[in-house]
Amino acid sequence: MTNKDPRQLIRVARDSEEDVHAVPLDLGARVRELRKEGNWTLEQAAQKAGLARSTLSKIENGQMSPTYEALKKLAVGLGISVPQLFTPPHKSQVNGRMTSTKSGEGAAITTATYEHELLAESLTKKTMLPYRARIRARSMDEFDGWVRHDGEEFLYVLTGTIKLFTEFYEPIEMKRGDSAYYDGTMGHNVVSTSAEDATILWVTSLV
Repeated sequence: MTNKDPRQLIRVARDSEEDVHAVPLDLGARVRELRKEGNWTLEQAAQKAGLARSTLSKIENGQMSPTYEALKKLAVGLGISVPQLFTPPHKSQVNGRMTSTKSGEGAAITTATYEHELLAESLTKKTMLPYRARIRARSMDEFDGWVRHDGEEFLYVLTGTIKLFTEFYEPIEMKRGDSAYYDGTMGHNVVSTSAEDATILWVTSLV
C-alpha cells in the first residue's frame, strides 16, 4: 500500500478526468420547460407568478432580463426555489452505469491517521467519491493541521465510536449509525474514541 495524504483523495478521481466546460443556461428556455412540466398555459403561469402574460412571454423568448423580484415571483408561481431556475434540466436518458465493490477489494490508501478503501474505483467521471475508512488516529495531535478539500462530504459511522472535529463547530461524539454532512472546505478531522479502530463510510462530492 502506498502512503498518500488524505487531502489527495479528491485528486484520485479527478486526475484522469477530462475538463468539463459548463454550458451557459438559457433562462427563457428553462422557464418555458418548467411551465410545460406543470402543464400550465402562458396565461396560467403568468397568473400564478403575478406577472403580466406579455412579461412572461418576453422572458421565455429571451426578450427581457427579469429583475430579481420577477425571478422570485416566477419561482413562487412555479413552485420551486430561485436557484432551481438556473439549474440545468436533468438528462432524460438512462446510461445504466453501475459497479460493485466486494468487501476488502477496494483500492487501498493508508496514512498515519486513516486507512482508506476507495469504492467504485472502476467508474470514471464520478460525481461522488465513496470510500470506507478505518480511523487509526486517537488524538488531534496526530494530524498535520486540518484536512480540507472542495465539495461537500457525508460521513456515516459503521463500527466503533468517533469524535468529529470541525473548524467552526464543537467536536461531536458519534457512534454506530450516526451521520454528519458538512462542507469539505471547512477544516475537519476524525479520531477514534473506542478501544478498537472505528470504521466509517465517507462520500465526498466531486462537483
